[in-house]
Amino acid sequence: MLEVALVTLILIGLVGGLITGISPCVLPVLPVIFLSGGAQGARSGKRTVVTAQARRRAARWPYVVVAGLALSFSILTLLGTLVLSALPLPKDIIRWTGLVVLVLLGVATMVPRVQEVLEKPFGWIPQRRASGEHGGFVLGLALGAVYVPCAGPVLAAITVAGATGRIGVRTVGLTVAFAVGTAIPLLVFALAGRGVAERVRAFRTRQRGVRIAAGLVVIGLAVALTFNVTDALQRAVPDYTAGLNKALTNTGNTSNALAPGHSAALADCAEEPASTLRDCGPAPAIAGIQQWLNTTPLTLSALKGRVVLVDFWAYSCINCQRAITHVNAWYAAYRSHGLVVIGVHAPEYAFEHVPANVVAGARRLHVAYPVALDNAFTTWTAYGNNSWPAEYLIDATGRVRDVALGEGDYSTTEVLIRQLLNAADPSGTLPPPTEVADTTPTTAQTPETYLGGQRANTYAGDPPLAPGTQTYRYPAAVPDDAYALTGRWTATTESITAVQGAGIRLNYLAGNIYLDVGGTGTLTATVGGRTTTYHVAGAPNIYPLLHRTAAERGLLTVTLSPGLSAYSFTFG
Repeated sequence: MLEVALVTLILIGLVGGLITGISPCVLPVLPVIFLSGGAQGARSGKRTVVTAQARRRAARWPYVVVAGLALSFSILTLLGTLVLSALPLPKDIIRWTGLVVLVLLGVATMVPRVQEVLEKPFGWIPQRRASGEHGGFVLGLALGAVYVPCAGPVLAAITVAGATGRIGVRTVGLTVAFAVGTAIPLLVFALAGRGVAERVRAFRTRQRGVRIAAGLVVIGLAVALTFNVTDALQRAVPDYTAGLNKALTNTGNTSNALAPGHSAALADCAEEPASTLRDCGPAPAIAGIQQWLNTTPLTLSALKGRVVLVDFWAYSCINCQRAITHVNAWYAAYRSHGLVVIGVHAPEYAFEHVPANVVAGARRLHVAYPVALDNAFTTWTAYGNNSWPAEYLIDATGRVRDVALGEGDYSTTEVLIRQLLNAADPSGTLPPPTEVADTTPTTAQTPETYLGGQRANTYAGDPPLAPGTQTYRYPAAVPDDAYALTGRWTATTESITAVQGAGIRLNYLAGNIYLDVGGTGTLTATVGGRTTTYHVAGAPNIYPLLHRTAAERGLLTVTLSPGLSAYSFTFG
């Protein structure tokens, strides 16, 4: 059984890698891979008579570059999160190291003296120099450290497995297969570059120019990655591989295959919502909990005979906050009739890992039911969950009978809760159904807008959003559903922190706007000519900036005092 599953994963990994290798996300690295072969060919042709050793070295160059890229990307994807979590290092140290190495290699390609200095560490290896295979391998390693392909289903499964430490034979097999699949299209492109270098006369007669061009391309890639210019390129090119990724997702659930004991029936229920009770298999255990709130530790085995609602949430998630209004009402109405609610808090942001912040957030939301802090995503992974919020309804025998992902359709969930309570205690009398308004947005609106550099895919200002501190300027106009910055900001992967004269301009379509912001200071929100001031203090929390009875298109300008950190806009 293990062998069959492993072979299936390897095939899925190969196909997923091939899809990634031809996706728009590889476009930024292709010029480097293509021209590096030409530069090596120019390097081999310094003399009229080229030695056999030089020819062999040039022939091997594309292979070692692509091998280095595939190896470093695979290892860093699988182990990078675990290693960085164990060491007191910045979370983006690997990326910055790769960018520095790229710049050094670009300079070395253009300046022989720098190349000689970089070769010295390899001098102890007989007849192997950095200008040969090792130079290409180091280039590949650096590219792998900064190469960020589209997050298809296979890559997502590998990333989650690495981040949660769930690394076994299947995970390694999937990763290696994915790396090989990705390397094949890249190798074809690298070989094409070598072929051009061998056939085009300019690569032989203008060797110095070719090497300078190749070095400038490598440095240009490093600069583009530093300032996230490549993100704009990737967004501008339609994802022509989206259909292939969707077909691959339907072929097999790699996350399920990597999670031993994961229920296929549970995954099927999550993918196909229904309005009736179903048998979604035995409920996975609530495990890996760092801390419990409002209760002593609970286990599902000890709750047999009770109906259990497992609610995955994060305290700064506006979608979760709207859902919690209903969960609170169900807990208050049915707890004395056999309903147990367990809120599994799975953090979306780094600040949501802090127990004190969750305690404060739960208090603000009036959460009185038991809360389990799943900071390691152990329970999240066991359920195969991928949504905030998400409700898993478990009957009195311990089997999952319904899965509801996202917001809305609360009346259906309550009907199913009542059916299970009646089945568990036919002689009991339930109170009338709760009456809580469903505030789930039903019209088109601006999607959740992340402000940190990692997921800021709707930023439209000048200069490009990049890690570190710099001064930004509003553009003449902000596109629909996008935002821009003004003043001086310090950006990280998750947030932006005001330094001086800091403002955000948002072109929105929504009825309600919320800003997730933390720190101590004041923010002002101006919309429709009206300005409101808010006092901010403490851990990050959601502040409502706009409330309308219907969605409208408008322009919101927010100014933040120095020290305040903003994470995201959410809408309703």
